[in-house]
Amino acid sequence: MAELKEIAIDLNNIENTEEAIGQLMDTYSDDVLHLVFSYVKNRTTAEDLTQEIFIKCYEKLVQFNHHSSIKTWLYRIAVNHCKDYLRSWHYRKINFGKKILDYIPSKSKQVDEEVISKNVADRLSSAVMELPVKYREVVFLHYYEELTFAQISKITGVNTNTLKTRVKHARELLKHKMKKEV
Repeated sequence: MAELKEIAIDLNNIENTEEAIGQLMDTYSDDVLHLVFSYVKNRTTAEDLTQEIFIKCYEKLVQFNHHSSIKTWLYRIAVNHCKDYLRSWHYRKINFGKKILDYIPSKSKQVDEEVISKNVADRLSSAVMELPVKYREVVFLHYYEELTFAQISKITGVNTNTLKTRVKHARELLKHKMKKEV
């Protein structure tokens, strides 16, 4: 996987901090939006939460300590923000419905994936979105974002072996669901 270039951040200069946030948004906004959508399953809510996440990043940028990549730091903030939202009163009490507005496309451009019919891709995407959050997040980060288990562990704070087990269970659930629909 080709790693995106890291953004150089000069925390001593406010103007550069604002520029760095602009670069973060330009570079990672679509990725963060897709990650957030995998949690909330609603495009409008995902867009709102994504904006909140970048505001939070702007406010916390001085706390970035370079112990991880900027992308890992940003994803960690996004995951935590999504989990907070899913625990919030607003989410639990307001019914958004089960409608999936669009699906998250894979970043890989392999020939065999391009040959798969739209119907099968839509069914698989719907099945992934119906997984419980703990499986959905690891599937999204591993297969759609193509992150390693070590990177996912840094983002989620979950042990790598637990993540591997979750992927295995998620694949079994998806296999069972896809067979059931055929």
